[in-house]
Order: sequence, then C-alpha cells, then structure tokens
Amino acid sequence: MELMKLSTREAREAPSQARVAVLPIGAIEQHGPHLPLGTDWFTSLHIASEVSERGGRLLLPGIPVGVSREHRQFWGTLTLTPTQLEDQAKALAQSLATHDLRRIVFVNGHATNCAPLEAAARELREEGTYAFVFNWWQSLSALLAELFPQPTAHAGSLETSIMLAIHPELVQPELFTEASSVAQWGKYVEGVLVGFDAADFTSQGNVGDPRLGSAEKGNAVLSAAINKLGRFCDWLADQSDQDLAPRSHMA
Repeated sequence: MELMKLSTREAREAPSQARVAVLPIGAIEQHGPHLPLGTDWFTSLHIASEVSERGGRLLLPGIPVGVSREHRQFWGTLTLTPTQLEDQAKALAQSLATHDLRRIVFVNGHATNCAPLEAAARELREEGTYAFVFNWWQSLSALLAELFPQPTAHAGSLETSIMLAIHPELVQPELFTEASSVAQWGKYVEGVLVGFDAADFTSQGNVGDPRLGSAEKGNAVLSAAINKLGRFCDWLADQSDQDLAPRSHMA
C-alpha cells in the first residue's frame, strides 16, 4: 500500500488497515567508479517496497538523501547534516501520527544515518509515536559473514551484488578493475582514526573488491532482509501501546 498512490478518501482507511508504516531512507553518494550514486537509496526503497507489497504495510514517501559528509569530495555526493535528517524523519512520523498511525519503521540504507535516526526514534517514543530503525546489514550479520568473508565495507562485493540483483543496468562491470584495492574503511595510526573521509584512504571511493559480487548473492541478501523486516513489522503490529511506551520510574 503506497501512500502516494492513494486518494485522500482511500488514505482515511490506510492507518487501520496497515497498522505499521515503512519509511525508506538512503543516501546519494559516490559508490566507486562502477556503482550509481543512489545505491543506498535503491536498496532501502526495494526492501521497504517489497515488505509493503507483501504484508500490506503503508509505504511512505522516503528520504533519498542522508548524512554523507564523508563522501563529499567525490562528484555528485549530496548530504544532510545529522540534525537535518533527524528533523525530517521526526516530521514525517509526527505528520503520520495526526492520521492515527503511530508505528513506523525507518528502513535505513546507510550507516552514517544510524545515529540521527535512532535519536529521532527516541524522541518520538516520548510523544507516543513508536519508531524503530531497521539497518538491514545489522540484521543479517551471520548471512553476510557467510556470503562475503572478504572485506566489503563500501561499494565492494556486497553492494555490487545488491545492485546486480536490483538494477543490473546501472552497474558497470567493465570498471571493476579500476576500483581501489583498499580493504579497510578509515585510516588509522596506532589504532587511532585519523582519516575521516573516504578521500583520505581510497582514491576511487570503494572499499572491497566488486569483482567478488554476484546477482545470486544479492538476491539472497535482499530476500533475507525482506523476510526480517516483514517479521519485525508483524511483531510491531501485535504490540500494545503499553508494551512500547517508556517505562515508569523504577521502584
């Protein structure tokens, strides 16, 4: 059920029918020479859309741009500040709450979005709106370790696999050999992070080897993420407000 495609009369019934809304949130940032800028957005949108279609959850218009300052030196990257992302996520959830739908999942596709989205979720809970952050890669740690034993932090084999599954026409395999051979995110001296930006340690923007990706692996990851999110939405729909509300002072 996609909110943008409903009429205002149809939207009147949507909260009671859906019970849970999903909000895809991504990033528009460099993903090496071989992947599109919208990789994180395409991933979160795909997962959220599939869960909405299969489970009858309400799909909200998403937030394609995230917190991507660490990629700003690469052409095409757009970024919000953490506060701007937090405010946008809260505003959409608060607007939805006026229509009596107070359960929402932020379907996040970008690691640097995590902190501001979690901050938004905590504040919304105090208002009686129950928002949660679904970081798809964190929910699949065992599967990812099995499928991708090699480093794949950014635009490596993992994200290349996902894009080969979702939008193969946007992947440029002929440029895989031009990707950086960097295997670790960040630049460290004596265990201290000294390189905060991607440009500090990867000339081409990627971390990990895209040649090790495949559409088969990408489909396995996406299927697992969709199933995980679907089960979480089912759980969330079954919880009472009392189950979700902040606890009272301890005795």
